[in-house]
Amino acid sequence: MTEAPVLYTPGCEFKPGMLPPVNGQRWALVVEYLGRDFRGFARQATASNTVQQRLETALSKVACEDIHVVCAGRTDAGVHATAQVVHFDTTSARPSKAWVLGVNTYLPASIRVHQAQPVSWQFHARFSAQARTYRYLLASALVPSATFADQVSWTRFDLDLAAMQQACSYFLGEQDFTSFRTVQCQAKSPIRRIDQIQMHRVNGLFVLEITANAFLHHMVRNIMGSLIEVGRGARPASWIPEVLAARDRAAAAPTAQPGGLYLVGVSYPQEFAIRQVAKGPLLLPERLFDKQL
Repeated sequence: MTEAPVLYTPGCEFKPGMLPPVNGQRWALVVEYLGRDFRGFARQATASNTVQQRLETALSKVACEDIHVVCAGRTDAGVHATAQVVHFDTTSARPSKAWVLGVNTYLPASIRVHQAQPVSWQFHARFSAQARTYRYLLASALVPSATFADQVSWTRFDLDLAAMQQACSYFLGEQDFTSFRTVQCQAKSPIRRIDQIQMHRVNGLFVLEITANAFLHHMVRNIMGSLIEVGRGARPASWIPEVLAARDRAAAAPTAQPGGLYLVGVSYPQEFAIRQVAKGPLLLPERLFDKQL
């Protein structure tokens, strides 16, 4: 008895035996957006103002057909991205320029496509990703910034950078991050692997950079919330292993605000040749963590 053919759907993960559409092409885009203007990345039945909805509408106008996009990682309302990666499938023949300049003409100023490249059908923005990198920007000042109010988080406490750096070291490696995910998180497993985590001070900002194979819902913001507790002296750095061992969200600190969080990089196998962009955001020096600042 022969097996039923695996059916193709737009944007799907390609499986053996699956046939792509005639004259079809898969494209990858690198997208930047200011999260304060949107209800998160993912399209929602109850909210029309999402990054995905705006991006799909603009792409569909250029393609003259309905376009569905798949992203590397969904971001919440108020969270930004400098290098979100998405892919989409189309039968419309357009040059890369059309998917960048043409699409941007239909997007609000707070969303920008920075590059577009054709990719193989085996590429998948989410499932092909090997790691994702986020940066969290936090200002420590008596009064919050007016000009960067929604782009940089804020605390009135003086923070101990050395204590926060020490606390960061406890997050490295593959661990159970139950204490650092929201209770609504739908991930099947709380196990994640953090490959790199660094905290530096740049001018008046405390900047966290963290890279992992994947993240749980609110994981970075919950980690940052606990690092703030350590930085302000409410908890010692050695408190972090206790929180991890508790495997209880209530054991960690409150969730940090979304406005300081940026998705700044997604890593893929070299075979897909996804071009990298500067991590950003632009207010940071390009070579942020090459040396102590």
